[in-house]
Amino acid sequence: MTATLDAQASALARNSWYEATVTRTADDDPVLEGALDADVCVIGAGFAGLSVALECRARGLSVVVLDAHRSGWGASGRNGGQTLVGFAKDEVLEKQLGAQGVRAAWALSIEGVGLVRERIERYGIDCDFTVGYVTVATKTKRVPDLRAWMDAARTRWGYDRLEWLDAEATRARVASQRYLAGVFDPVSGHLHPLKYCLGLADAARREGAQLFAHTRALKVVRGVRPVVKTARGEVRCRFVVSCCNAVPGGVLPPDVAARIAPIASYIIATEPLGKERADALIAGRAAVCDNNFLLDYFRLSADHRMLFGGRADSTGASPAQLTDAMKKRMADVFPQLAQTRVDYAWGGFVDVTRNRAPDFGVIDPNYYYVQGFSGHGVALTGIAGRVVAQAIAGESASFDLFAQLRHARFPGGPAWRRPALEIGMLYHRVMDML
Repeated sequence: MTATLDAQASALARNSWYEATVTRTADDDPVLEGALDADVCVIGAGFAGLSVALECRARGLSVVVLDAHRSGWGASGRNGGQTLVGFAKDEVLEKQLGAQGVRAAWALSIEGVGLVRERIERYGIDCDFTVGYVTVATKTKRVPDLRAWMDAARTRWGYDRLEWLDAEATRARVASQRYLAGVFDPVSGHLHPLKYCLGLADAARREGAQLFAHTRALKVVRGVRPVVKTARGEVRCRFVVSCCNAVPGGVLPPDVAARIAPIASYIIATEPLGKERADALIAGRAAVCDNNFLLDYFRLSADHRMLFGGRADSTGASPAQLTDAMKKRMADVFPQLAQTRVDYAWGGFVDVTRNRAPDFGVIDPNYYYVQGFSGHGVALTGIAGRVVAQAIAGESASFDLFAQLRHARFPGGPAWRRPALEIGMLYHRVMDML
């Protein structure tokens, strides 16, 4: 299963605008050879793992980070870049955590966006961060849902920064007749995710963490002093933190790994539109996302391209096969881009839980995992790293808040999980069309 996902993910990234617009060092981090000792071994060098590393180093702990590929190879280097407050399914958190719990979780999510901006400034990460986010409704039946969500955020979840947009105001911000209403968030925004991830990796190295690339964690030998085994070495440690997300491999127990599913999402990047034409499409260059279950999301890049994403599925089809379909979806939103050339098309797998709430937990008192960010990982992974490090240091209140969330396994086992997912996603596609 892991090898298949790795192969599909590699194919999905071959024509990435993100990879085309970063400068990587000539050599990756080294491969782990032999045995190392550390306070904390982190598995995964994406947003979550690097955040754990930074937060643990800030508390004086020695840290080793292992990645099967290299920093930013997975979802952290391929996603839509939306940097958001809140959660994919806020009502799930409210139901399970209660009124006070959901407000505390929301406060942490707001802190997460602030943490992104703080790290950009502290470490000088040039990642094109842009403020502003608009959630839009595509159908009449979705307008009350959007209004109810905004009202709940303002009155029950403690977030009063949202602005309601009627159809005219929405179309003034997004030059499309497709949308009937919107909500503007002046705190959330968007960034170049791969630049941000590589910046976090550089920051972790500067802070003293040891990063190893092309070093897959094969097994965690659990115990008072866990040992993380790799093909050519091992890390002996006091704590293990799994941050593998969509491709956990075999390091997590099957019942924990079964709580997430890898969902493929795709993005196209147009040719450069020029500043004036791009500015006319989205006022203030906010990121935009609709409130369908299988949603479209889009934004403008620093070099004036339209980056348009969506078309979620579990099959990992080649972006080359989906470029025309994605371009058609973009043209449905922006007919004025129907004849625009598409220069890049790529995708990757994101980790989604059944209830689309984050899944943080412990396997042993010294073995933590974070997964299931469900499309909110750019900001929430930073908070995940912080609350794990706090828990390791003996301050577990925030981690325990998330660990209260209950999660069901995806049905069918590894062999049948993806066919079952396709059936479920087909249902939601039909519902979104109604």
